[in-house]
Amino acid sequence: MRIEPGNYVIANLHSPREKIFGIADEISAAGIFIRGIDLSYFDDWCAAIAAGEPYLPMTDQFVPMWRGEENTRDEGSPAFSPLF
Repeated sequence: MRIEPGNYVIANLHSPREKIFGIADEISAAGIFIRGIDLSYFDDWCAAIAAGEPYLPMTDQFVPMWRGEENTRDEGSPAFSPLF
């Protein structure tokens, strides 16, 4: 299946190397707009939300296509109910 706006995605990037988890807003030949967080922060982010503690919100980011190594659609589990 294609990655469409509104899908949960994981973007693997280079220069610098990072991974972003979030929701695809817009995809074009120039790049992808993602509302997301750095994947290295994901566990702490989930724990803070579950504990009712302050946490960094998702941010709107533009990732140019030249930085993308791979964009993956996150299908998750049918039993999973998203928090955002």
